[in-house]
Amino acid sequence: MKHFKWSIVVTIVCLAAAGYWGYTHGGWTAALTALGIATILSVMEVSLSFDNAVVNASVLKNWDEFWQKLFLGLGIIIAVFGMRLVFPLVIVAVAADLGMAEVWNLALTDPKAFSGHLIAHHAEVAAFGGMFLLLVFLNFLLDEEKEMHWLGNVERKLGALGKVSSISVMVAIAALIFSMTLVAEATKLVVLMAGLWGILVYVGVDMISGLLEKDSDGAGGPDVGDMVKKGGIGGFLYLEVLDASFSFDGVIGAFAITNDVVIIMLGLAIGAMFVRSMTVYLVRQGTLDEYVYLEHGAHYAIGILAVIMLASMKYHIPEIFTGLIGVAFIVASLWSSLQHRKKEKLAAG
Repeated sequence: MKHFKWSIVVTIVCLAAAGYWGYTHGGWTAALTALGIATILSVMEVSLSFDNAVVNASVLKNWDEFWQKLFLGLGIIIAVFGMRLVFPLVIVAVAADLGMAEVWNLALTDPKAFSGHLIAHHAEVAAFGGMFLLLVFLNFLLDEEKEMHWLGNVERKLGALGKVSSISVMVAIAALIFSMTLVAEATKLVVLMAGLWGILVYVGVDMISGLLEKDSDGAGGPDVGDMVKKGGIGGFLYLEVLDASFSFDGVIGAFAITNDVVIIMLGLAIGAMFVRSMTVYLVRQGTLDEYVYLEHGAHYAIGILAVIMLASMKYHIPEIFTGLIGVAFIVASLWSSLQHRKKEKLAAG
């Protein structure tokens, strides 16, 4: 329970703020409505991002305590204020050619127009996030060095394809080209550019990680190498972009529930805090070592989310479906992990 105490505090504060915001705009009825919507948004965010917590934990478990705290501290500020508040404002500012102050005023005074601008550019956001998440999934699936295989021979054979250089990028570009058939002719170029940026950002972060890993092997000297290895700078950048990609569908989906940007930020902030707490719990309790297929389930959920994001450029996919299918993969991987443990105990006698 200690891992969730700050999440509970943030929940109380955010729900109180949501109730007050609603009360000032319409009395007790509006306050209760605001509380209900904020609660729904927080649950939606947790269901959409549980797989994010698992992947975060798989990276963080190898870091020292300083860098874990830095990511979980600075990371939550970026996640809540950067992605849940500033990012939607930046999209509308660029799309509508307005200043940030004007966009903030628009969000507060005319939330319907604000959400209209944001939703109008959903395809570009989906292309960027979809490509990044797809590469996360593909690089996990097409990894010849992976020892545990949830799907047995099928996954083992797919992993062997990792011997082919840059096969993940090739598959991602092919998926991006195919997804161009889902958008109107007038938006194809901008969507293509957004998708290519998603690929470029992933490859760039991976390149930085690779360079830092070489330094840690001795190329940069023992002191610098040790500092980099413990610091996980490349991993820090990777997790921040991954978290941003996960937040895209949550932010866009939130506007299908309400146009009030303040309630959206408060509701998603609660969810983001609980995702961070779940990450800490998984790291501290060593859950990934105990449930060996949990990381697999999270990555398959990421792969499905990437496909859903690309498909959403043309088709409306209910947020509840997106959340439930991710949870389904997590539950299935937990069940498989338990079965694996039972077999190991029986084999051990």
